[in-house]
Amino acid sequence: MKRILLSILAITIPFLTFAQETAEKGLDQKIDEAFQPVSDFFSKVIFFEVFSGAPFVIILLVLSALFFTIYFGFPNIRYFGKAINVVRGKYDDLENHSLGDPNAGVDGDIRDTIRDESKEGEVSHFQALATAVSGTVGNGNIAGVALAIALGGPGATFWMIVCGLLGMSTKFVECTLGVQYRDVGEDGTVYGGPMYYLSKGLKDKGFATLGKIAAVIFAIFCIGGSFGGGNAAQSNQATIVLKELMGLESTGAGTVIGVILAVLVGIIIIGGIKRIASVTEKVVPLMAVMYILACLYIIFSNFSFIDDAIGMIVTEAFNPKAIGVGGLIGVLLVGFKRAAFSNEAGAGSASIAHSAVKTKYSASEGLVALLEPFIDTVVICTMTALVIIIFNSGGAFQYGGDGSGSVLIDGVSYEGAGITAQAFAKYIPYSNVFLTIAVVLFAVSTMISWSYYGLQSWKFLFGRGKTADLVYKLLFLTFIIIGAAASMNSIWAFSDAMIFAMVFPNMIGLYFLFPVVKKQLTRYFDAIKASKE
Repeated sequence: MKRILLSILAITIPFLTFAQETAEKGLDQKIDEAFQPVSDFFSKVIFFEVFSGAPFVIILLVLSALFFTIYFGFPNIRYFGKAINVVRGKYDDLENHSLGDPNAGVDGDIRDTIRDESKEGEVSHFQALATAVSGTVGNGNIAGVALAIALGGPGATFWMIVCGLLGMSTKFVECTLGVQYRDVGEDGTVYGGPMYYLSKGLKDKGFATLGKIAAVIFAIFCIGGSFGGGNAAQSNQATIVLKELMGLESTGAGTVIGVILAVLVGIIIIGGIKRIASVTEKVVPLMAVMYILACLYIIFSNFSFIDDAIGMIVTEAFNPKAIGVGGLIGVLLVGFKRAAFSNEAGAGSASIAHSAVKTKYSASEGLVALLEPFIDTVVICTMTALVIIIFNSGGAFQYGGDGSGSVLIDGVSYEGAGITAQAFAKYIPYSNVFLTIAVVLFAVSTMISWSYYGLQSWKFLFGRGKTADLVYKLLFLTFIIIGAAASMNSIWAFSDAMIFAMVFPNMIGLYFLFPVVKKQLTRYFDAIKASKE
């Protein structure tokens, strides 16, 4: 422990000294100005609009989620209880003996992918879920929800919930495929995700070239997503609450905080998926429960206003005169965009974490994965929204704000997590400390999970050597500092663009391979049925 502390100090002190020396020069501002053009470019390219100001990528996400929901017979509802049973280990005995098709043929496992005779993988169902949830439950739930409501009013919450429910089906499909087509190295290390089901799955369908191209494009965008939404956006919000809590006004304070966060995250991600899982399975459930309890306290402390808040969420969702975002379509898009950013259903990222699970039935992990959007969006995002709406029942700020996500509260401009912090502060003494800790821990857990996603994509492109790993991790840690120093607008625009860019190649794989998911689900259910006989 002493050596670790000395190493941290040795790395941190030079960076802190550099940041302090350049603080007077406005380092944060310089970093932001350099990053802004990059952010604007990617945002314009990814979110191209097709009609009524609606970006094509949002339409693709929503319609695809609706299709998978209908095709699989509403798995988000029908299999919810079974998914919980898988997580708690009710069907673990199935992994200890062979059931299903012993020849691993059409109805069994695809040749050269997951093997029926062994239970391969690195983490348990619960650890895989915790790791994936830690990549989704983060500041999208705290800052992203506040941004959605600031722009679209209470009605944005309704569309976030709808998107979350539909996203459960998409997550089920992509995470089943993630396990189905994973690679398992000689040392037991698992490599999985859209890169593999695109390249392997499409090859099986006779579209090898398309699969390779789509896999490469996905890997590139996933690396960008790991730098943006899974990294810079998280350090950005953590920095906002830390600066507010400690009263830091220095123009270089963001850089200093970013360096400290980078050192902390760097220590964790060196250990790989097993260390990441061991951290996230403890941190995420604890912080999620504490955050939910705090939200419930505020909500039930204002019990008489709950029905009014819910009424506003429903009625304002269909209000053609919604403030700030251009009417009904605007409110719908804000809700869907923030929900999709938060739960990442359709982006394919979570399938990378789920592919590391110890199982021989790929559909079992698909069922586990459908719990993610429910936990992330339907539960946690909705609770955050209710807290903010209750807080604003007395007119604390004007919905719509300045049109970019900032609102005035008592004459002071707040954005993102800052708005949520003000809502908590009104009802819970010293909540600024609690929320700061929650934001920072959610940020760190999200960053370490996304470092794994990005690294897997990096390995797919550049090989699995130690040098390639080191280069990626250094770049990843650099973006923590950029995120902490840059403005919220530029960081979130870039983050949105990178996360949603992953949707395009990922959807190619989902539409080609969803029949495979159907066969694997039948195989798993047959195994459960046989085990009871």
